[in-house]
Amino acid sequence: MPPMLTSPLLEAARAIADDLTALRRAIHAEPELGLHTPLTRDKVRAALAGLPLEWREGPSTTGLVATLKGTAGSGRSVLLRGDMDALPMPEETGLPFASTIPGTMHACGHDAHTAMLAGAARLLCARRDSLRGEVRFMFQPGEEGHHGARFMLDDGLLGGGAHGPLPDAAFALHVMPNAPHGLVTGKAGPLMAAADQLEITVRGAGGHASMPHQAHDPVPVACEIVTALQTLVTRQFDAHDPVVVTIARIEGGTAHNVIADFAKLKGTMRTLSPRHRARLHAAVQQLATGIASAHGLSADVVIEEGFPVTICDPRAVDLAEAAVTDLFGPPAWRRLDRPIMGAEDFSYVLEQVPGAMLFLGVSHEGEDWTQCCGIHSTRMLLDETVLPQGAALLAGLAERFLDRGFG
Repeated sequence: MPPMLTSPLLEAARAIADDLTALRRAIHAEPELGLHTPLTRDKVRAALAGLPLEWREGPSTTGLVATLKGTAGSGRSVLLRGDMDALPMPEETGLPFASTIPGTMHACGHDAHTAMLAGAARLLCARRDSLRGEVRFMFQPGEEGHHGARFMLDDGLLGGGAHGPLPDAAFALHVMPNAPHGLVTGKAGPLMAAADQLEITVRGAGGHASMPHQAHDPVPVACEIVTALQTLVTRQFDAHDPVVVTIARIEGGTAHNVIADFAKLKGTMRTLSPRHRARLHAAVQQLATGIASAHGLSADVVIEEGFPVTICDPRAVDLAEAAVTDLFGPPAWRRLDRPIMGAEDFSYVLEQVPGAMLFLGVSHEGEDWTQCCGIHSTRMLLDETVLPQGAALLAGLAERFLDRGFG
């Protein structure tokens, strides 16, 4: 059910809807990858030029933090995050403002996140005289696997140590193209999983495919490891604390009649607790090396740690529910009953600052949202009429926290 679009803050956001759409489309047409997104950074600065914001940048990334100090007095501080980077994939949407950069696409909605955060900055600057405390707007590159939030924290852009205090609360908003139009969802506790990359190399000895007894074939051993990993998950880990192990790529061999010297498995591991994350790392190492050894082969296991678990503070989720209800009406809010096994590097911020990530449904109104292409699809679309709602929500979260904290 669409939200009740009646609040003054939302009406102010709707008044700048054309600007939000134009910024989103400009970013969408020139997507950038990784930790350095100078074109997007410059678009953000231009969109917010002339506003009473204090800017900080770098040195490790092109990430920006713009700080707005309320003039109604000192008080709390709150961080709002929007990510700026795209994905290394082609675009097949057919949009008139589709990517002009081959093999690069905003397929995760970061163009919309950035536009909505810029909109929130404009809304709050216009209401500066009623704000006590400060709002920090975090424009972050490198979310798609590049640990951009961690780099910005390490650079001191968010505070901490000699860089001053960290914010008192932090919020982020992520669009969901295959969710009901305008619906905001959230969940206290673990919201998204930790994600680690897994690579297992089974080493044997090659030979002629017609004489496997004279070789040490790594391929069937690698296949056995793949199957055993699934048994490992279902038999050694509590189903109420989920674990996912997916082998997404298998490499091995050069010809149909040659036994390979090695076979390589690549995949991902998802966990929702630090305890299971550590246990899974050890268990995978033991399983792969043990199976290989049983066949007279060896296995090298390399685990690259990715983002930690995204854990939302219950107080922040309660605040979000109250803000959404006040802004748009009760039908616009829903609590999720289970985590999502995707990963998000806003988790680095939430490890140090209490807060929450929320999801905003951006399917086109009236469409069957269950049939819409999801994030990371080459055909992902979103309804730009939801952009003002996202901008108003971010601004509303900041206002509510500065006014009353988590109370």
